[in-house]
Amino acid sequence: MTTQSATVMQRTKGTESVKQGSEEIFNQFSQINDVIARRAFELFESHGGSLGHEMEDWSRAESELLHPVPLNVFESDSEFTVRAEVPGFGSKDIEVIVEPLHLAISGKRETNEDKENGKMICSESRADQIFRVLDLPSVVDTSRVSTSLKDGILIVGLPKAQNVEKGRVEPIAA
Repeated sequence: MTTQSATVMQRTKGTESVKQGSEEIFNQFSQINDVIARRAFELFESHGGSLGHEMEDWSRAESELLHPVPLNVFESDSEFTVRAEVPGFGSKDIEVIVEPLHLAISGKRETNEDKENGKMICSESRADQIFRVLDLPSVVDTSRVSTSLKDGILIVGLPKAQNVEKGRVEPIAA
């Protein structure tokens, strides 16, 4: 069984970009993880480098940098439909990456922040970046994915692949 992958970018229903590529998800996850780690370390240093707050620092850094993306997934005989809440993100801000068994939604929006002199001690502003990966329960046809965005709700239609061959996967030697 061969893995289907491509680096094609297509427009569907005039809204979002849909990319198909096997390294895209890993690269984005790695970049976001690095940014969160740097912020968590800043938080660690801000309270004198005392141990015992690692999870708290990581969670705070993650919540400062990433906007949560609540999902609902529906299944019919022919497709999966993913409904993701992405308020404040426009169609140009969002990227959808689809692989046969994975869906990734990422986005970044630009906001104008007023810069103040001094050190910020509290901020309740929303994060300007999203990243969410969903493992799919069965193979989807990556060439027929559809997307739409309306009122902060992203809908992704993932048609199930027809005639999926069941086969043995050979491990690749490192």
